[in-house]
Amino acid sequence: MSRLDEIRLMTRVSRLYYEKKLRQSRIASQLDLSQATISRLLKRAEREKIVRTVVNIPSGVYSELEEVLQQRFDLKEVIVADCVNENDDEILRSLGSAAAYYLETTIKDNEIIGLSSWSSTLLAMVNSMQPVKCRETQVVQLLGGVGNPSAEVHANHLTRRLAELVGGRAEFLPAAGIVESADMKRMVMQDSYVKETFGLYNHVSLALVGIGALEPSKLLASSGNRFSSVELKNLRQMGAVGDICLRFFDAQGVPVFSPLNDRVLGISLDNLKKVKRCVAIAGGKRKREAICAALRGGLINVLITDRFTAENIVNEKNKTNW
Repeated sequence: MSRLDEIRLMTRVSRLYYEKKLRQSRIASQLDLSQATISRLLKRAEREKIVRTVVNIPSGVYSELEEVLQQRFDLKEVIVADCVNENDDEILRSLGSAAAYYLETTIKDNEIIGLSSWSSTLLAMVNSMQPVKCRETQVVQLLGGVGNPSAEVHANHLTRRLAELVGGRAEFLPAAGIVESADMKRMVMQDSYVKETFGLYNHVSLALVGIGALEPSKLLASSGNRFSSVELKNLRQMGAVGDICLRFFDAQGVPVFSPLNDRVLGISLDNLKKVKRCVAIAGGKRKREAICAALRGGLINVLITDRFTAENIVNEKNKTNW
C-alpha cells in the first residue's frame, strides 16, 4: 500500500468514526477490516494530525488553573469554583455547590466519611446536595461537636443530614472540640462512645474538612470551641498560620505542637494525611495563607476553592520558589 493509500484509508475511517458517528465494529464490517485495524488507523490518524481534537473551555470553567495547581502540589484533584466577585457569601455558595457535586459524583459504597463539625463551607455543601444511593456508608464527626447550644445545632445537623443524604449512619463525637485541660481530655476519652468514634479515624476513606485561618470563623467562635486571644497570640508566635480540625500548622504546613494540642478532641493531622481522599473545601482572602500552607505541607490531596484564591496561589508561586 502506498503512502497516499494509507492516508486515504485513515481519512476514510476517521470521517466515518468522528463525523458519521459509526462504531468501530460497524466501520470494520463496512470496510472489511478487523476492529483492531480500525483502532490502529484512528490512533495513527491522530499522530499524523489528520484528526485534531480541540476542547473548547466554556466560560466559568478553569481547567488549566486546576491542572497547574494539581501538578504543582501533587494533588489527586482540584476543583475551581466560578465566582463573579470575592464576596464571602458568593464564595460560600459557589464552594458549597461545587463540593456537593464532587461528593455526589465520587462517593462509593462502604465509604467511611469523616466530617469536620464547625465549617460553614461544609454546611453549604450539605445544603446544596441531592440524595445519593450508597450502601454501608458511615459519616463520622472528626472534631468534637458539643458547644454553645444554639451553634451545636449546626454540628449535629451537618453530620446527621449528610448521613441521610448518602443513606448512611451518623457517628457523632459527643464531646466538646476543646476541653479545659489535658486531664479533662483523658477523662473524656474514657467514654465508650468517644472511644468508638476515635476508633473509626484509622478507617476513614474520605475526609471532608475546612481550612481555618488563625482567627476562628464566626461559626466556630459562636460554638465556644475556640482558644482565647492570649492562646492565639502564643500560637502566632510559634508560627501558626491556620488549622484543620483545630490542629494548627505553620507556613510550611508543619504541625505546630503546643500544650493546646492536648486539649483538642478530634482527628490528628497525621491521621488526616493517611486518608485516601482528604478533601479541603476552602476559599476567600482570609484563608489564603492557611490554604497555601496546607498545600505546602501535603496535609490534603483534594482542593475545592474559588477562582480568585486559585489564581492568587498560582501567581504567588510564580513569584517565588516555594
